[in-house]
Amino acid sequence: MSARFEELAWQETSLGTLTLRRRLDPSLKVEVYEVKLGDEFLMSSLFTVAEVELAHLGLAQVDVEGAAVLVGGLGLGYTAQAALAHPSVGSVTVVDALEAVISWHQRRLLPVSGALMSDPRTRLLHADFFALMRRDPEPGAVGGFDAILVDIDHSPRHLLHPSHADLYTTSGLRQLSRHLAPGGVFALWSDDPPDEWFNANLAEVFAVRDAHVVSFANPLTHGLSANTVYVAKRATGDLGSLGPEGP
Repeated sequence: MSARFEELAWQETSLGTLTLRRRLDPSLKVEVYEVKLGDEFLMSSLFTVAEVELAHLGLAQVDVEGAAVLVGGLGLGYTAQAALAHPSVGSVTVVDALEAVISWHQRRLLPVSGALMSDPRTRLLHADFFALMRRDPEPGAVGGFDAILVDIDHSPRHLLHPSHADLYTTSGLRQLSRHLAPGGVFALWSDDPPDEWFNANLAEVFAVRDAHVVSFANPLTHGLSANTVYVAKRATGDLGSLGPEGP
């Protein structure tokens, strides 16, 4: 068992001070890994049910073998690990804007780091996910990702940075859809209840969409907490557009 509290990594970033720490919870008698950005808690290993369900619910809609999966946001690694658990998945590319987070996993600092880094299907990419989605696919490009799973902002309205806002608009979702193969799936984690505004935007772009409320036991409150996982599917026959205007 580790010491009661240990700061594993610390780094200044463009978004604020990023800290990874491990502590022993005296009441639960388990090790807890936590990430803070400034004074704000971003994630905790106590609450991973919805992050795992993000992968399961999204990939349940993918019916191809050797599926190419893009994960936006590495974090503690649970969404990527859950994606790799699906035997139909051929590759998982994980994009994170914070180089420190990628380094944590490369240094095997987190519980799932070893499994992620040893799986040949895993690729970690230091990049801005939102900037990548704003780019058009290369002219003449064939295919695309079979699933894009995103867990970066707290919700479509509660953002880590204002520059992320365009992704959740109709035009931003349409741009993201160009990076999906026909029949490809976009899934998004949110800390807030289902949002009618965002659901309406999804309906403008995707053939099929749903908002799943994922409930889980909260060991701190001894009650239930809930997150939302949005799942939207591009039409199978939708070839999209590589031009700047889009469909």
